[in-house]
Amino acid sequence: MKKIFLIAITFLSLSISNAQNSEKAKALLDEVYNKVEGYDNIFVDFKYVLNNKEAGINDETRGDVTMQGDKYLANFFGAQQLFDGRKVYTIVPENEEVTIEDKSEDENTITPSKMLTFYREGHTYKWDILQNVQGKKIQFIKLTPIDTNTEIKSILLGIDAETKHIYKVIETGKNGTMTTITVNSFKTNQPLSKTLFTFDENKYKDEGYYIIRN
Repeated sequence: MKKIFLIAITFLSLSISNAQNSEKAKALLDEVYNKVEGYDNIFVDFKYVLNNKEAGINDETRGDVTMQGDKYLANFFGAQQLFDGRKVYTIVPENEEVTIEDKSEDENTITPSKMLTFYREGHTYKWDILQNVQGKKIQFIKLTPIDTNTEIKSILLGIDAETKHIYKVIETGKNGTMTTITVNSFKTNQPLSKTLFTFDENKYKDEGYYIIRN
């Protein structure tokens, strides 16, 4: 009976500790979200690494994205993607092609406009390690998808403890693929052109681009 009682107490203590860790993690994520929502616009310059040791894949590149509300302009893998609030325009200079399509209705798709807020839904939270990175204190939160059918095993979200800005995202897939996004530069409330999120179709037609409508 004494052993059963001790096991029960231990289990209860662990449950309380896990609940507190989860609440602490959610509170920090709420701080990050509120900070992001307070900016008129955000510019992020980042490094992107895709690694799968078994498949012999190790790709590294850089990109940047400017966001204002749901609208965004992203440069990534030699292409540019623009979302004007209605349509998504993917511009590939190498192929001289522009693809125009409707916004994806798949809520699981992480678009550039969701880059800093995707963690708000569909995950459980756990307080993880604190790292010192070049003088910055980076607090990691482990996210586990609630949907067991997803290809994502877990996500580690690294948050700058001082600025409450996201510094790193490490996504681990069930197939062993690890995707890491590290923020090199994070700027807010920049002066933006009024036409930054406007697509000029005639400009690309005049330059000989092939327009594809999906």
